[in-house]
Amino acid sequence: MRQLHLLTMLMVLQLVGLQGFSQWKDYTLSPKGDTLNCIDKQDRKQGRWVNHFDEVRGEPGYEEEGVYKNNRKEGTWRLYNLGGDLTGVEFYKWGNKDGVCQYFGMNGTLLREESWRALNPDKDYDTLTVEDIDHLDKYKTVVVKNEGVAIKDGTWKVYDPSTGMISHEEVYTLGKLEKRGGAPQKAAASAGGDKTATKPKEVLDFEKKTGKKKVKVQTGSTY
Repeated sequence: MRQLHLLTMLMVLQLVGLQGFSQWKDYTLSPKGDTLNCIDKQDRKQGRWVNHFDEVRGEPGYEEEGVYKNNRKEGTWRLYNLGGDLTGVEFYKWGNKDGVCQYFGMNGTLLREESWRALNPDKDYDTLTVEDIDHLDKYKTVVVKNEGVAIKDGTWKVYDPSTGMISHEEVYTLGKLEKRGGAPQKAAASAGGDKTATKPKEVLDFEKKTGKKKVKVQTGSTY
């Protein structure tokens, strides 16, 4: 009787699993059994994905992992070189970059930060709230034409990998360059002190994990 009960439970679990896979036109499985790289019946990418790019014409290969929602990147995406080292953390909304994206060197030091504002691709025009550059304590609403891509908005920074200090920065407001310059005076003055660059929190958290990022998958299809 007990064996019959266990057999029934196993059949139920298998049926549930098949029903879950049946909603996908195509998918892959990780070594842990996680369902990745799902394509639905409308040929849209859904859920967690791992994209692999080989080296091309001298450009290094890399992998990226994150989530698709109706064929658009959404939320946090992480970039890795083919050796498994974390090289970037990007944020997406509506399939476009949104917020501060960070990129790292081979030793985990921060190389640059990019600040983006995503526009809703479903609209011809988008309404955004931005700081008034003439009155920094106030905000104003502007309407911008939607070109279907993210626009630069906020401070972009380039770091000296040997010191961790800012070597160059640019400030944008909705794609318009407002200010360009070298390192801020305080950072430049302190650069002669500690010569050891501090690793960003994202890199430190990544290095706490065992092993390097390396995803092996097996493909599957319902067709």
